[in-house]
Amino acid sequence: MEITAIHEFTIKIIHEAGERIRQSLSEKLEIDTKANANDLVTNIDRETELFFIEQIHAYDPAFKILGEEGMGEPLESLDGVVWIIDPIDGTMNFIRQHRNFAISIGIYVDGIGKLGYIYDVMRNDLYYAIEGQGAYMNDRQLERLQPLPLHEAIIGINATWVTPNRYIEHNKMIDLVHHVRGTRSYGSATLEIASVVCGRMDAYMSMRLSPWDIAGGAVIANEVGAIVSNLGNEAINLEEQDTFIIANPKIHKTIIEQYVDLK
Repeated sequence: MEITAIHEFTIKIIHEAGERIRQSLSEKLEIDTKANANDLVTNIDRETELFFIEQIHAYDPAFKILGEEGMGEPLESLDGVVWIIDPIDGTMNFIRQHRNFAISIGIYVDGIGKLGYIYDVMRNDLYYAIEGQGAYMNDRQLERLQPLPLHEAIIGINATWVTPNRYIEHNKMIDLVHHVRGTRSYGSATLEIASVVCGRMDAYMSMRLSPWDIAGGAVIANEVGAIVSNLGNEAINLEEQDTFIIANPKIHKTIIEQYVDLK
């Protein structure tokens, strides 16, 4: 796989897809539900994923594609070149706010992340990384993350986790919220990951993310020194849903060992 050529091709189709999405905001959306009433999908999610599939297979039909909307082929393994795509991460934001949603693409070779992209569609900000060549926001290289104590950190956390729930002991989450400098929640996992890799936040955690939520961001994270794992401090799973945390390396272990108690 010729990395530079693939990178240039990917940037091109991401910007084309972003323009298509922006133009769609003046049209009437067709909205359906998936797993539950708050798990939404639109015709634009599906059309954008189909656009990527058509473009990628025209470039090289041997490439495998795993997409959120299931329009790629079923994957039995991560062998070969695999594109992991979320056409619109933050569909609720896309529908209600017309902002705070993103395109995410991770390109993996035999399970190793080679290229990662997060595109904030409405701000026209593209975060990307090539393995071993650093991470960038648009044309500016992102610096390696500098260590900081937990009490100075801003973390991304859903308000649900500080109330009684079936996933995690919420009292420890309350202690974490009281200990850190501040919390944020943007409703798009990929944009929360982008906030960590560029230093606007220092950690983000979730009880349930899918491969397309994290594949692109994980490649970028590696290039700035952020640590990604599940909440058991195990390697991320790119074949099924799992818990997830990305954090500044200074606080990653502390959050997991002192504040995470999964049920």
